Amino acid sequence: MSPDPYTGKVVSTDGTVIAFDRRGDGPPLVLVLGAFNDRSTHQAFAEELATYFTVFNYDRRGRGGSGDAPEYSVDAEIADLAAIVAQTSSAPVIFGYSSGAVLALAAVAAGTPAGGLALYEPPPVRTDQPFAEQLDRLVTAGERGTAVEYFQTDIIGIPESIVSQMRNAPFRPALEAMAHTLVYEMTILGGAIQPADSAAAVSVPTVVLVGEQSPPMLHDSAAAIASANAAFRVQVLPGQNHDIVPAVVSLELKDRFLQRH
Repeated sequence: MSPDPYTGKVVSTDGTVIAFDRRGDGPPLVLVLGAFNDRSTHQAFAEELATYFTVFNYDRRGRGGSGDAPEYSVDAEIADLAAIVAQTSSAPVIFGYSSGAVLALAAVAAGTPAGGLALYEPPPVRTDQPFAEQLDRLVTAGERGTAVEYFQTDIIGIPESIVSQMRNAPFRPALEAMAHTLVYEMTILGGAIQPADSAAAVSVPTVVLVGEQSPPMLHDSAAAIASANAAFRVQVLPGQNHDIVPAVVSLELKDRFLQRH
């Protein structure tokens, strides 16, 4: 039986407090989540993974129970992840989701210890528009709702008709509370990290996961990252899309990173 979940905090190199949950008693695995996510939004995924792994599910800076700093940098986020990894009993599998996958890739390339790396649908880097700057202007002006919708429509490509239907959704306040972290996501995806360069510097077993039903740009991004390192593999998950289905993805990680008995 797995031990009861443990909630703790670590202090990153710049003094920012990073909150995390730990559950399970298998080999360690760290979750690095993407936009609009804190550790509560993927609790079911963490619980499913805990069947096989000791799971460290943390709040990236600026969200949930974690602190923040006046100035953002990708290096600071890499240091946050390294501080979580330092809590594990051995070099963990690091699982990155969406923009968190790009961050996880860069962290491992920069020397964060890992026994394996799984990247779930890393988006393409986009340098064609100043997305981070526009989001920062909106958030600074107090227009958090507008920032959320700008991200949804102009960056992700959700149709305006669907975005308007979500304005009164019960989860909308949580999205607005994390609106400032969209600046962080688009800094990561706006050229601060070059995924191909990062991939070339990684030497741990790595799989790039993509859902069969996900948009072509995510398949293309997965293929581009994998092409930068001959040891990387792309795994297409039948019937899946950008939303994580805990049972499906957990079993894939178990089969790929744990010794079969």
